[in-house]
Amino acid sequence: MAIKKELKEEIEIPEGINASITGSKIMMKKNNDEIQIELNARIKTIIEGNKIILEVKKATKNNKKLFGTIKAHIKNMIKGLTKKFKYKLKISNVHFPMTAVFDKTKNELVVKNFLGEKKERRIKIAKEVDVKINKEEIELESVNIEKAGQCAADIEKGTKVRNKDRRIFQDGIFISEKPGRIFKWN
Repeated sequence: MAIKKELKEEIEIPEGINASITGSKIMMKKNNDEIQIELNARIKTIIEGNKIILEVKKATKNNKKLFGTIKAHIKNMIKGLTKKFKYKLKISNVHFPMTAVFDKTKNELVVKNFLGEKKERRIKIAKEVDVKINKEEIELESVNIEKAGQCAADIEKGTKVRNKDRRIFQDGIFISEKPGRIFKWN
């Protein structure tokens, strides 16, 4: 039988970030940016001064997993509020000149002339994500890594080539840079 041990972690909150726990959610705020995540009842989470303390007594295997997940989410919240997460996507077109435009009123990325299609493709973008388009490059920026990453994946999926030979039809919008990773383009 495995010995259940106690897990405890103190995460320091940088200056300028306000953190609060209401019910089962932790919320962090800096200037106009705000992020919140759902906490788990099995992990005791308290705020003392400028530290967030996570604690589990007699941790089981699942509690250890939850503990690590919540710790990572809180650290990502702090990273995002100090420096926004940035994703870069590259517009690649071989056959037809494709254009991408961001519609701020509907929060949609509009892709025109993809593979010569007459109908434009519309991809929903989360409100928390800022979009900048520079000719052949799209930049997504957000304090929430999950929202930015999901929008980047949605854009890539929205311009996926189906029922054609991928060796010939290499058109699309592809992720070229993620937080912490850069992909090489030849």
